[in-house]
Amino acid sequence: MDVRQFIGKNVERLRLAKVSNGKPMTQIALADALHVDRAYVSALERGLRNPTVVTLYRIAEALGVPFSELFEVPEGSDGPTDAPKERERQNRS
Repeated sequence: MDVRQFIGKNVERLRLAKVSNGKPMTQIALADALHVDRAYVSALERGLRNPTVVTLYRIAEALGVPFSELFEVPEGSDGPTDAPKERERQNRS
């Protein structure tokens, strides 16, 4: 799994785990907390965005989790790879 997808899955998992009034946090609520558009959060969770370290820190704060939790490897996963970069290198050869 590409590192962007890996982080995106963690953001989505942590967002859905953050419950308020019996309901999980929405993409809109996270976007509002980050002062970004909901489409940005959606693209980030799908691994289509490459967030900065500052953005990741703000996400961790908004979700109320330690920064390092965004990088945790889920059980049964091999963790992130740089597969797209490898494909790019092979295509240039």
